[in-house]
Order: sequence, then structure tokens, then C-alpha cells
Amino acid sequence: MITPGIDFKIFKTKSKNKKIKKLFQNLISKKDDLLTSLGKNYKDSYTRKTLKKYKINPTFRLIGMGGSTLGAQTLYQFLNHKIKKKFLFVDNLQAVQKKNNSKLTNIVISKSGNTIETIANAHILIKKKDKNIFITENRQNYLHILANKLKAEVIHHNNFIGGRYSVLSEVGMLPAELMGLKSENFRQFNSLIKNKYFINALISNVSSTLFLIKQKKYNSIIINYDKKSENLFYWYQQLIAESLGKKKKGLLPIISNMPKDNHSLMQLYLDGFKNNFFTFFYVNEKKSDKINNNNILPQLGYLKNIYSKNIIYAQKKASENIFNKKSIPFRSFEIKKRDEKTLGELFCFFILETILIGKSLNLNPFDQPSVELVKNETKKFLI
Repeated sequence: MITPGIDFKIFKTKSKNKKIKKLFQNLISKKDDLLTSLGKNYKDSYTRKTLKKYKINPTFRLIGMGGSTLGAQTLYQFLNHKIKKKFLFVDNLQAVQKKNNSKLTNIVISKSGNTIETIANAHILIKKKDKNIFITENRQNYLHILANKLKAEVIHHNNFIGGRYSVLSEVGMLPAELMGLKSENFRQFNSLIKNKYFINALISNVSSTLFLIKQKKYNSIIINYDKKSENLFYWYQQLIAESLGKKKKGLLPIISNMPKDNHSLMQLYLDGFKNNFFTFFYVNEKKSDKINNNNILPQLGYLKNIYSKNIIYAQKKASENIFNKKSIPFRSFEIKKRDEKTLGELFCFFILETILIGKSLNLNPFDQPSVELVKNETKKFLI
């Protein structure tokens, strides 16, 4: 267990921790601005007065791409049982234009302020009667100009925080506050870097991952047993792919949702090519559907008086046992508490893991040069 909310089992592989431990200590000692955004000392660029002005609204529509929306989508899905507000997310160019609501508030997010898909959707969806909040860098860009024209609220996106690392900054925490959640509950960095169990798990995990990469295992497959965590792993997918996928290196993060994929992909995972390693992820739900005993036949009598979560957990444990027998490398997360604190801890773990892997591979985990190539090439076809 690395925190009270997270039970974590690391890979059963050889690992050399000294180098990663030193790298971690150097990373923490530098007091990087990006890491500050994960903790309690980060200063948001919005005010409580701004939040109060918009919190009365029942419906919000968040328009953005990639890291501008994935963090908020994760919060909304993972913690939906705590949220009473309605949030709509537009993160593709095939958005369905729904009938407008007079009390709808748009939240338009783009760090650069020039993301073409976000701008296009803003012009498709925003109506005169809408209230609007724009989150973008504090410099002259398209969204700033549009915000002035629409008399929209502008929240500044700090330029030292990349989109995929921005979930605990204004990009994720402004929506969180409007959902009725507390930003301070997510920002667990300060306590985590003093938690020896968290640090040891992080360092051992990074060391093991680097060992697996040396063994030419490049597919990082998520075996996800929690429907409400799908967006968490879409967020993780971008984090890993954009941070590490450069200089002919990287990991391919693949999301596999269970138990559905037991009946399609599991055969390949167990008996196919061996360049994969796996992450099992399970959330211990307090509630789930109970099986109706009335029509259960004697052949399956063991299903009496059990819940759907019991079957899911049994499948997870069974799969882990088989992976062990076949010597297939995996790590395992079991989430004990579905709350803001636990989700904040997961964000910190995955962000620190990614940065440490990137630096160990002599990569810059904060840029995405080839994405910019596609953006520039797209513009040529439109001009």
C-alpha cells in the first residue's frame, strides 16, 4: 500500500534503484515550477469571486483538445457520484450541436490560444446569450482577441505548464471547483514526496519499467476493471505517448476495458507476441448490482447472493494468477477510496513516473515537436 487509498504491487522484475533515486532527488530539489502546480503552494490565476459568479450555473460546456479537456473529463467521470452540475465535453471536430440552454456557460481552453479545432468548435457552438470563460496564456493570441470581442472571462494558463501536465492547474481545477469539488484535496504532491512508501514504489516502478524497455517490451497495456476510470487512462495515454514518443523511443499505451476484453483481446495478451507489459487497475466499489437468485439454476449455484463487483474482482485475481504462471510482467493498482485525494495521488504518481522515465531515456518529457509539424502542415491545406 503506497497511500491509504491505493494498494500497489510493483512489477516482479530486476531493477536498479540507485540511479532513479538520485534522479528523483534532483528533480524534487530543483523545485520546478511544473511540480509546484501539483502541490498546495500553487497560486491559481482565478479568484474565489470568479468561482462564486459562475457556480450558480447548472450546466457547463468545456471546449478543448487533448490535455485541455482530458483532466476535467477524468474528474467528472471518476467522481461523478459527488457532482451535481452537468458538464458537456467537446473534444472532437464532429461535435453534435445541441439545443442551447440560456444558463449554459462555455469553458474554452487552449494554452496557445491558437488550437484550430478548439477555435472552430467555439465558433460553431457559442451563442450570444452564453456566458464564457476562456483559459489561455497571458499573451496576444486568437482566443484573447475572441474573448475581448465576446466580453468573456479570461483565466491565464501559465506558460510553464504543458497541456498534458495541467490537470492540477487552472485547466483542471477551475472545472473541478465549478463541479463542486475542492482543488486543495487533489494537490497531494507536498505530502507524497515525504511518504517513503510512495517514493519507494515510484522509484522501483520506474526502474522496472526501464528494465522492461531494455527487454524490448514497448506496449504498455492497461487492464482496466473500472468503467469510471476510462477517461483517467485516456489522460494517461496522452501523457505517456507525447512525453516519451520521440527520438525513435517511447511506449505505446493501450487501454483494454474489462471484462469486455476478456472475450476478445485476452487470448492475444496471454499467448501472442511478448513485447507487452501490463497494468491491472481495479476500484473497490461499495455498491454494485446484486444477482437475482430466483432463476439461478443449480449448475451455477455459486452465483447466489453475490454482486457484479464480486465477479469482476474474481476475474481480476484469476487473470493476475495466470499472468504470474506465464511470467507475463504486470503491476497492479487496487483503489480503496474513490475520492479527490486518491485521484490527486494517482495524477502525481503517473506524472512523476513519466518525467523520470523520460529523463532516464535522455528525452525531453515536456515537448511534442512532431505534433507541431502536423499542425503546421494542416494549415498549408487550409490557406
